[in-house]
Amino acid sequence: LKRQAPHCIEDCGGLFVAIKEDDEKYVADFPDMCAKCGIATEFIDIKDALDLEPELSPHIIAAYKVADASVDPFKLSVENITDAQKHGSTFLPHSMVTHLKIKDRKIRSVHLVDTISNREFTISAKQIVNTSGAWAGKIAELAGVHLEMIYSKGSLLVTQSRLATRVINRLRKPADGDILVPGGTVSILGTTSIRMNSPDNFRPTIEEVDLIISEGKSMLPILEKARYIRAYSGIRPLVNIQTAVDDRNVSRGYALLDHTVDGVENFITIAGGKLTTFRLMAEKTADLLCRRLQVNVPCPTKKNPLPDTMAGRWTSPGLAPRIWFENRDPNDIILCECEMIPKSVVDNIIESIRSQHGHPSLKAIGLRSRVGKGPCQGAFCSARITAYLFDQGLLPVEQGIGELKTFLETRWRGQRPIMWGTPLVQAELQEAMQCGVLGLELQPDE
Repeated sequence: LKRQAPHCIEDCGGLFVAIKEDDEKYVADFPDMCAKCGIATEFIDIKDALDLEPELSPHIIAAYKVADASVDPFKLSVENITDAQKHGSTFLPHSMVTHLKIKDRKIRSVHLVDTISNREFTISAKQIVNTSGAWAGKIAELAGVHLEMIYSKGSLLVTQSRLATRVINRLRKPADGDILVPGGTVSILGTTSIRMNSPDNFRPTIEEVDLIISEGKSMLPILEKARYIRAYSGIRPLVNIQTAVDDRNVSRGYALLDHTVDGVENFITIAGGKLTTFRLMAEKTADLLCRRLQVNVPCPTKKNPLPDTMAGRWTSPGLAPRIWFENRDPNDIILCECEMIPKSVVDNIIESIRSQHGHPSLKAIGLRSRVGKGPCQGAFCSARITAYLFDQGLLPVEQGIGELKTFLETRWRGQRPIMWGTPLVQAELQEAMQCGVLGLELQPDE
């Protein structure tokens, strides 16, 4: 990924550090085990480690430098969508599969509904690939195929400021609260591993937040007093091909499944894996598709870099204010003060969304920019941008109010587990503004 998409990656490097209560044998075996996997490590003196990362605990007993990096997942996603469109793909956001029509051992059509407009439509194709992540099992069921998935929830915290230059890992077997990753102007602390029954309707809990901070502060004491602006969760789509007590021990390798053996000849599932292996997963899936379609062309996925496009540029922290200060247009008003995002940037994002056949909603703008990701978590910018979309004729009044409520409710999910100190004050202000002044309380039927 560093070679293929360097503009989506910060090559920051990393440290593995151990503290007094960690397993000394595990620490001692670490460099040799890394060497067996082809991973270079460099032992460094404790003093040097503290010079590199001053927020580390002075009680660490070992430190190793490793090659590591952090990824901008928003930019990486948008760039992949944009590149796919340039190669002839059609992007259909907000489209949910409702059922599959199967005849003579083949899927003849896929029936979908646009969850925004409720429009139903049908797609037919020679080959169907199920790449639905945590929902892969549910899509497979529609084709009469049983695919056993494990839903492992991982929760993480976002700090207001960047607390470390590098990725900081706890030098022990994977556990809760053992990694701090820089993400532009913030840091991300995680993670947990909790078995869920479904990939739907999950969120971080107060108990997880307490556990992550309690574990993390052992290697970075500042985590106990740091301001957190958000908590969030994701579901790891693990394919259950082995039995494991801890979901962390379930293979993070991917599973490429040819469902011909299940009685559906033009159906493939690719599931599992990690973000860092997504290009490899795509290559292997494309290879299988090409064999089926009798296409004999070398796959360029590994060699061709991902283009740096305008569509994904605004996810980068600090870019919008830099552009604004360079232009210094007095009419280009700031709509998001936390991240210094002006009207011109929002216009640019709207144009990008339209080019991808998307709906320029508040949520869509937030996914393609830093909107709502600052300390106020959308308290001010959400209303400003909604009003701006009204002024541009892009939102009917009722639809805009509904989108504003949805956006704020989504931000609230991430704020609720961190309600102490400054975030609690921020939440009180937000409630006073949005409920007391704007009357945006959710009704019972919402």
